[in-house]
Amino acid sequence: MHCYRKVTTAAVAGVFALLVVAPQAIAQPKSTAPAQSTAPRTTVKTPHRLVLQVNTNEPATMNLALNNAANVVQYYKDLGEEVEIEIVTFGPGLHMLRDDTSPVKDRIAAMAQRMPAIAFKACGNTQGNMQKAEEKEVRLIPQASVVKSGVVRLMERQEQGWTYIRP
Repeated sequence: MHCYRKVTTAAVAGVFALLVVAPQAIAQPKSTAPAQSTAPRTTVKTPHRLVLQVNTNEPATMNLALNNAANVVQYYKDLGEEVEIEIVTFGPGLHMLRDDTSPVKDRIAAMAQRMPAIAFKACGNTQGNMQKAEEKEVRLIPQASVVKSGVVRLMERQEQGWTYIRP
């Protein structure tokens, strides 16, 4: 009987530990993370970023890209948020930014004044190839800046998290 009392006492002690001590340990987990500050956080929003591809010499496609860019600028302006947009041209799409052949150069000039968030990028490889083929200098509109490769520019922007659209 003495052995029975020891087993019973041990069983009661085990049940007590499970009912009293264990819930406290579960309810109050120890954390190794530093305490969080109660000070208000200031979040810095990164601007939305869009890169548009134009690689055809079709005025409808060029105008669609310009419409997309203008609509995105207006959308985020209405929300009070920032946006950065690049229109990247290469291949036959370079005509969009050529001073002598662009069917949309007047529209680009007007948009660039009203919407500085839109940048126009011309492929340097395409410009060089056109100059060789035409045996003359290929001048770009003043709003355009040259990147070495339009395709590489698109790749890099996507790798940097920019949203890619081909109208």
